[in-house]
Amino acid sequence: MATPHNKASKGEIAQAVLLPGDPLRAKFIADHFLEDVKQFNDVRNMFGFTGTYHGKPVSVMGTGMGCPSIGIYTYELIHFYDVKTLIRIGSCGAMTEKLHLGDIVMAIGASTDSNYGAQYGLPGTFSATASYSLLSKAQQSADAHGFPYMIGNVLSSDVFYTDIPERSMIWTKMGILAAEMESYALYCNASRAGADALAIFSVSDSIVTGEEMSAQDRQESFTNMMTVALEVAAGGA
Repeated sequence: MATPHNKASKGEIAQAVLLPGDPLRAKFIADHFLEDVKQFNDVRNMFGFTGTYHGKPVSVMGTGMGCPSIGIYTYELIHFYDVKTLIRIGSCGAMTEKLHLGDIVMAIGASTDSNYGAQYGLPGTFSATASYSLLSKAQQSADAHGFPYMIGNVLSSDVFYTDIPERSMIWTKMGILAAEMESYALYCNASRAGADALAIFSVSDSIVTGEEMSAQDRQESFTNMMTVALEVAAGGA
């Protein structure tokens, strides 16, 4: 059953899917971590692959940037392809001095400046949160490997470039750990459909210190985060 954005047939996508924003990161994971890989999508160059990780079927697919883009892809994965577990893996900008380049951030919740949640017509503000079962497994995996990580709230922002950079730091007063652009929409879609979702990040830059990784490092060096996500997706954490 193809959709406007995914040419996969029913059954070609595993029930657990890793979701990097960058489609080339999806290819990197397929090439370096999965076995018996088959590509199921290349529409709009948004690559998707299915393979096995330690014998368990796992898929990985790019989502693009921002709530609207991940909102489209995750809606289709859940409602047209019966995906039950969705794990976003991506980069984030640290908003606390406690985080360093390469550290893992696990998003227990996602705050936002996006209007994505307005579609549900709720009489208030929705708290977009992760699946606790997935979060618990991710924490166990990171502990077992000795990977440095923090768990907390992140900011899913619609704005990457801003005329008022200091406004982003206001969020730190509410304990926000890091900024990214997609998790709020992922958590909304999963909550509405009864699916499980978790967002895991590697710190690629720091709004506090000004440090940053290169684009190549962002694409290929987040292996700690990838390992944790794969173990959760395969049920092996």
